[in-house]
Amino acid sequence: MSVKNNLHDARKKAGLTQEELAHAGNISRQAYVSIESGKSVPSTEVALRIARKLHIRVEDLFSLDDGIENLVEAELIGDPADVTAGTRMQVVQFGSRLLTRPMNEGLSVSHVLNAADAVAVTAHGGQVDLKMLNQTAIKTPTLILSGCDPAASIISAMIRDQGVRLIWLEAESIPALRSLARGEIHIAGCSFKDNVSGQYNLPLVKEIIPFPCTIIRFAIWRQGMIVSAGNPKSIKHIDDLAMPNVTFVNRQKGAGSRGLLNRLIWEAGMSAKNIHGYEMTAHGDLATAEMVASGIADCGIGIEASARANDLDFLSLNEEPYDLVIPNHFLELPAIQSLLALLKLRDFRRQIESLGGYDTTPMGTVYQ
Repeated sequence: MSVKNNLHDARKKAGLTQEELAHAGNISRQAYVSIESGKSVPSTEVALRIARKLHIRVEDLFSLDDGIENLVEAELIGDPADVTAGTRMQVVQFGSRLLTRPMNEGLSVSHVLNAADAVAVTAHGGQVDLKMLNQTAIKTPTLILSGCDPAASIISAMIRDQGVRLIWLEAESIPALRSLARGEIHIAGCSFKDNVSGQYNLPLVKEIIPFPCTIIRFAIWRQGMIVSAGNPKSIKHIDDLAMPNVTFVNRQKGAGSRGLLNRLIWEAGMSAKNIHGYEMTAHGDLATAEMVASGIADCGIGIEASARANDLDFLSLNEEPYDLVIPNHFLELPAIQSLLALLKLRDFRRQIESLGGYDTTPMGTVYQ
């Protein structure tokens, strides 16, 4: 156990020198420097004198650094091998469970550095001891949405006005539903066509989720080929992906857009082996568009909004529903009710439509 101090910042804020505070504490400058640097601990009298000179309380200057302050234990979501001392963590009160996950795969960086709720101290099995950086994380109503729609950032921004924090975990349809089935998230986004029935989403939800859920339509979006501005390779059809001068970037397994590509390849009588870059994957629609914009690939499959956001050309292939899957046992949560109310707002729908390629007419329609 040791004493940590805030002397340096407090002294600078007050505009005082080390000599002035040493004089106030009735000690030598050398003794004061030792205290400010944390090498020594002041007596009660010295601490009181210095605090009085700075016009603040002693406890605002000195505190115990016992390694236990703000320490909480949480249930780990993810691989324990990804967590070491100092790992930045996100923390959510999930009903009676306190869940935490390492800030990787989009949680740490999405063109910005996101604030962490805690840092890991020790990991033991499926539990992690955390030193909290943001005490409000546990108290703030929070929803975790896993899905591939980048419009989740708009949901997050607009639902914040209702006092709800939304965390978006970018993931394809199948991984998102599996997380929902494991009880790790509140909502899964899904856009996946069943090859047998021809239905979207409902067959996959029934296959993966072991409890009753409600499926709520978010929008109908346009999926297609994202190509470089001006389409310099003259890509017009799926079979053009087999041209030797075309490099393609695919989506990860479990993504609806990868399923769309595979169906179109099969219908065209092609083989994936003939597509250069078929095994190269991007994590998400925006990442796909960014790889095309950077010249790493000439084409990828994604939504129109991602192409527009990167000033790329877009060749429409299909219109597909994107749905939000919510367990019935979460429907009465105030935070979920806030989300459902948001879907009814005209201003919110206009925001989504402004991205391009979204039809919000059926937004909020319930399927069970």
